[in-house]
Amino acid sequence: MTFCIVYYSPEGHTKALAEAIAAGGDATLFDVTTLTEADWTILDNAGAIVMGAPTYMGGLPSVFTAFIEKAAARWEHGLWRDKLAGGFSTALHPAGDKLNALMSMFVFAAQMGMVWIGATETGAPVVPENEGINTDGSWVGVTASVSSKDGELLKEGDLETGHRYGARMRQSLDRWEKGAIP
Repeated sequence: MTFCIVYYSPEGHTKALAEAIAAGGDATLFDVTTLTEADWTILDNAGAIVMGAPTYMGGLPSVFTAFIEKAAARWEHGLWRDKLAGGFSTALHPAGDKLNALMSMFVFAAQMGMVWIGATETGAPVVPENEGINTDGSWVGVTASVSSKDGELLKEGDLETGHRYGARMRQSLDRWEKGAIP
């Protein structure tokens, strides 16, 4: 089954996290600003769709909201019903109100009849060997903060968290396809 990631990334931060998730789960990336009719067909036939956008002023940017509004046309015919779903968001600050952006994606997925898969990685200090993993402590979806290091878009730990989330989504999709979801 196809695992798709749709994202909006004006500064490159969200794209970097999308790429990490895709690498972990062998997913196909779609920038919401360049979707073609063929891309919409792929999304309609996908087994999993993970959504990502930066958090702007505590919510989703208008470009990503426009994607959601167009995708909502599929609701009437149940085209995205029972697909696996998930989300991720980036922001300048560690908190950055990213939870609100994730909740908007979650509510959209729920209204579409999708099945949400959250993040499960626990970082330090709870799991000391996971230093840098899930530093925001987000389980609804994956979040990342802009790095303060020169030339680095996101912290390595946030990218690794995304990679692990991609692997989790792929494993969930494989179990879903086999009817082996506990």
